[in-house]
Amino acid sequence: MGNVIDLGHGVRAAVTERKGGVSQPPFDSLNLGLGSGDSREAVTANRARAAEELGFDVDRVVWMNQVHSADVLVATEPGGVGTCDGVVTTRSDLVLASMAADCLPVLAVDAEAGVLGAAHSGRLGTAHGVAANLVDTMVAQGARADRLTVFLGPAICGSCYEVPAELRDQTAERTPEAASTTRRGTPGVDMVAAVTAQLRRAGVTDVTADGRCTLESPELFSHRRDAPTGRFASFLWRT
Repeated sequence: MGNVIDLGHGVRAAVTERKGGVSQPPFDSLNLGLGSGDSREAVTANRARAAEELGFDVDRVVWMNQVHSADVLVATEPGGVGTCDGVVTTRSDLVLASMAADCLPVLAVDAEAGVLGAAHSGRLGTAHGVAANLVDTMVAQGARADRLTVFLGPAICGSCYEVPAELRDQTAERTPEAASTTRRGTPGVDMVAAVTAQLRRAGVTDVTADGRCTLESPELFSHRRDAPTGRFASFLWRT
């Protein structure tokens, strides 16, 4: 199902994996993404199963309609928060979810202020600074950047994420750390390096990363490796 990470002060994060669900190939089996092409019934069952396994009620979860933007919304109730790629809440009973299958999940908390945030930073979101927007929105809700603890979920790594040189340069225009060279010697994008740099410039000092490359980790969904495929979720909640 995935590992639970203790971020301190009663805050936990978790990244789900492929196994343990009911979806049929090519979405096998714990696909949590409604927009993946899988059946709604299977995804709904998988979401309930994942929540139960992790110890919270699925009705507490806030889901984003992710569109590779840099938009961040504030959630005041569970369910669909709307079209965005970042979500922030001050409610202690809500669970935030970021879906991915190569893009970078960003989970952030200021436990003292009681502010939680989650983002989905794909290539476009990284280029346009969704992680920095997440920090700004959290600060507007009472958090402090220097108190944030940020966990970066698994994503395709800079050695695997091959893109045309033009796309690499566009992604690195505002964040030079995004530019990478793949193992094949071709232009690439390193979303973990880029987002880490964006967070540090925003005043965040406590950043840790899952470290796994989705393309290289068969226990995780990877769009680049397997499309069509499912989505895993990175969850953030208070116990």
